[in-house]
Formats: sequence, structure tokens, C-alpha cells
Amino acid sequence: LLEHGEQGALGVVLNRVSDQTVSEVWDAIDADPCDCDQLMNIGGPVSGPLIALHTSEELSDKEVLPGLFMSLQRDQIDQLVRQAEHAFRLYSGNSGWGGGQLEGEMEIGGWLTTPAKAEDVFADPDDLWRDVTSRIGLKIMLPEKQRGKLPPDASLN
Repeated sequence: LLEHGEQGALGVVLNRVSDQTVSEVWDAIDADPCDCDQLMNIGGPVSGPLIALHTSEELSDKEVLPGLFMSLQRDQIDQLVRQAEHAFRLYSGNSGWGGGQLEGEMEIGGWLTTPAKAEDVFADPDDLWRDVTSRIGLKIMLPEKQRGKLPPDASLN
């Protein structure tokens, strides 16, 4: 979750990786190619601007967590994809909720939560779901699975 307020919430899926590289996407949107072979991330089903999560305070629009920053501005993202100094992940699409929608989903048990950690953004996407849910605890998750609130393969969520 990147932003949350009365108007709604904005987030990105951290463990859904695309098969396209940042270079391939950048070539389609900028006349000056970059050579970043990092894979793009699919932030969610809602189209919108590219979102960069990174460790560079000077290239940020806002701090999301201590030491983790977000950029939406094209010039900031351009500098990020052309450097090797700061860790970053680039997301196409996002997950969004209208005012009160996310709270309603949480009230009916649609989401399990745990405090965010900046290092989750840069973790191995294949292990991230397992690692984060282990912080929540198996005792909490089993009743949700038994009540049918989790899909058969919840790691795809």
C-alpha cells in the first residue's frame, strides 16, 4: 500500500513480474534507449503512470517507508533506469480502491495484514508471498483457508 486516505488507496503487487525488461518498455516510451535488463513488474489491473519504488531520496516524490521512496515523474524515473547506484523496481499498473472500499474489504476478512518492510520491495518475488505470510503466522491463515476465503493458490493473489 503506497497511499491511503479518505479518497481511497493505491498500492502495487510486489511479486508479479513481467516478461518484459525495463529497456523494452523504455524503448517504447522514450526516444533515448536505456540498457536496464531488470524485469518490469505488474503492479495491478488499474492502468496509470509508471511507478518506481527505490532508495533514492533525491529522485522521489514521497517517502513510502523509511528508506523507501516512490516516483511517478518521468524525469525522475528516467534517471533511475539509467543509473546503477540506487536499487529500484518499476511497476506498470497499480491496485486501487475508492474511498472506504479497502476498509470494507478488510472488515469482511478479505485481507490479512502485516507491517510493511522496505526490503520486501527488493526481495525475490518467488519467495515473497511465503516470507510475508510467515510473518503473519500459520495459525491466523489456516482458519481463512478453511472458510474458503483464500483461493486454492493464494500466492497468486
